[in-house]
Amino acid sequence: MASAKAFLRSGHPPTLFAAFLYFDFSFAVWVLNGAMGPFITEQFHLSPAQTGLMVSIPTMAGALMRFPLGVLGQYIGRKSAAIIEMLTIIAALMYGFFFVHTFSNVLAMGVLLGTAGASFGVALSLGAGWFPQEYKGLAMGIAGAGNSGTALAAFFAPRLAKVYGWSNVYGVAALFMLLPLLTMIIFAKEPPDKEHQTLGQHLKCLVEADGWYFNLIYIITFGGFLGLATFLPSLFVSQFHMAKTEAGTLTMMATLLGSATRVLGGWLSDKIGGITTLSVVFLVAIAGIFGLTTSPSLAATTLLFMLCFAALGAGNGATFQLVPLRWPLTTAIAGGMIGEIGALGGSILPNVLGISKQKTGSFSAGFAVYAVFAIAVLIVMRLVARRWTRTWVGKGGRAMSPTPDSSEVIVPASPAIAV
Repeated sequence: MASAKAFLRSGHPPTLFAAFLYFDFSFAVWVLNGAMGPFITEQFHLSPAQTGLMVSIPTMAGALMRFPLGVLGQYIGRKSAAIIEMLTIIAALMYGFFFVHTFSNVLAMGVLLGTAGASFGVALSLGAGWFPQEYKGLAMGIAGAGNSGTALAAFFAPRLAKVYGWSNVYGVAALFMLLPLLTMIIFAKEPPDKEHQTLGQHLKCLVEADGWYFNLIYIITFGGFLGLATFLPSLFVSQFHMAKTEAGTLTMMATLLGSATRVLGGWLSDKIGGITTLSVVFLVAIAGIFGLTTSPSLAATTLLFMLCFAALGAGNGATFQLVPLRWPLTTAIAGGMIGEIGALGGSILPNVLGISKQKTGSFSAGFAVYAVFAIAVLIVMRLVARRWTRTWVGKGGRAMSPTPDSSEVIVPASPAIAV
């Protein structure tokens, strides 16, 4: 209790809550087409590969918008950038409500839904910007737990679609986006951790090797989380022939667990280090994904998915405990870039699984390919972590204690530059 009070006193909780709500509702909008995938697939008689493409387009579009929004937030303020984005999301949803009637319209709407996926870097940097280094992991985890919006979409969208029709769900979502918008306007305050730098200095993380190592890690943790979350309703319906609302409920349970463990991953990383935490969660996720290659029963499949989501969610929290330590002055931009590439990675799994199902009649080959990829990334991370712990982060990935005679942040040496 005492540590919780210390955490709350060290920052600005209303801004953290506003950032969480902003990310939560934006994430729900971002994965709407995935949550309604079984309805859209049924109406337009889509093949598994077409379904995979349909649910991955918002992921790809949102990923490409993340970095530009992070840059914008660095210059006009993260609160202002968040408000502008939410207004754009509402406009996009109204387009969906009035004009989406064909499969081509659905694909175009997927691009517009990508607007909501751009919120990541700004939301996390805004929410954690008020908190000191020793609480960054927990603050980032709380703001990042907004990916529980996946659970909101998975639970409510199929039920609303069943009653009102799937295209009308866009209009309902537009109304609900007013809640995080008003919360942001009224309660959030721009953090004081902004430093004026040139555009070149802000964009430096793009050419640093460490940025691309983090990209690989986040392709697995967040890309895996997002890819499973968007494809899971269609997978459950296709593989087990269950009701669409029941598939949504199971998806909600799995994604909600992953969102909760994101907070746990951030907190644990503050205690034992993000590198150590990532190493453990990678092993757990890889074991779970390999388990799915055996095409187990519904009960076993659900448990394995929950294990995977729990591990991947904790991995997301651990990754973003490390990011503000590596880029303390440009967290929004670095986070935007890493979030962008990681979200692009979220389009890999639905397409791989869809093609696997269409070509082989099973999802097993797709899961096997992804598990091998995760093993390769784990090996790379363990190799580069040796240098990280000698330059910018402490043992296991914990924050370095400030020196008694200096309050300056520790930045890595120049050898990290150039890929």
